[in-house]
Amino acid sequence: MRREERASWMKNLTAFVLSLLLSTAFLFGPVQQMRMMFDSVRVYATAIYLGCVVIALICALWIHSKILTIIAIICEVCALIWYSLSYIPFARRIVSDLMFRLFDTEL
Repeated sequence: MRREERASWMKNLTAFVLSLLLSTAFLFGPVQQMRMMFDSVRVYATAIYLGCVVIALICALWIHSKILTIIAIICEVCALIWYSLSYIPFARRIVSDLMFRLFDTEL
């Protein structure tokens, strides 16, 4: 990808990611959204998610590394899914148990 294409792609992706957060802010209101994002249950997922957004932008626009950008985007999506699961009762626990059962190996 050319530099301009990569910058455009990252701007579009970042706009999409931020629109996901703004859509819930539209439903709950921005103040309530911020309270809910930084609630003790969601604070780590929120911090990782926002950090990955920044890291993805840095990797794409300043470092120009495709692989680091893709890794940051994958982490960003995983953090967003984990954040979203916190709104569903017992969803995090179910997913954690499922992942443990699927990827647990005995030596």
